[in-house]
Amino acid sequence: MNQQFNQEMNNRKFVGRLVYSVLTERRCVREALKLFPDSMDKNIECAYHALVHFEADEDLRYKDIEYKEEQNDYLEFIAETLVAGKELPRNIIADYEDYYKGTASLWKNGWNGFLREFKRFINI
Repeated sequence: MNQQFNQEMNNRKFVGRLVYSVLTERRCVREALKLFPDSMDKNIECAYHALVHFEADEDLRYKDIEYKEEQNDYLEFIAETLVAGKELPRNIIADYEDYYKGTASLWKNGWNGFLREFKRFINI
């Protein structure tokens, strides 16, 4: 049990660093998503879907600087919380609840699986 808890904390910290790497433009979203650990931790799944949403809003972020800043702050909060190994607030986790299936399940069918889930996520 203790080993599982330690792995969960390490995964959260790793994911927090991945989110930071996207925000600082050291890594693209797609590359970061591919590195997400296989996890059923709602905190990690939330970060995963927040990054998908971030990528989907690229055009809006370009047009609306206030929206971009707000979304960056939101992702920074997620990264900061996960790097500390803490749980995200329940309301943030609930925002993405409909999409939780585990982070790796979205990639099982490769690029086509990702596209299918991405379209479902943005309601196409």
